[in-house]
Amino acid sequence: MPEEVLFETEAEMERTEIASYLRAVAEKLEGDGSLSLRAGEQDLALDVPSTPTFEVKAERETGSGPDELSVEFEIEWDDVDDPTGGSGDGTLSIE
Repeated sequence: MPEEVLFETEAEMERTEIASYLRAVAEKLEGDGSLSLRAGEQDLALDVPSTPTFEVKAERETGSGPDELSVEFEIEWDDVDDPTGGSGDGTLSIE
């Protein structure tokens, strides 16, 4: 399926700064689910439905340089809110 990037930003920052962004997202999700993303000239508003799919993925990328590790948190939903929700594989724990 083709993918259209609607918003993208990447910057090196302190872990505490990243935690602050994640807390802001968590507060919006606990509230009405509306997210506003802004960086430079980019601006995007999203309304996260009440039951999106949440994916957590850890990866190791190998190539010509040193290995790169990453952890990705993805919240995804159909363009039309589907009240049936997604399939769950169990309870997530982040420690």
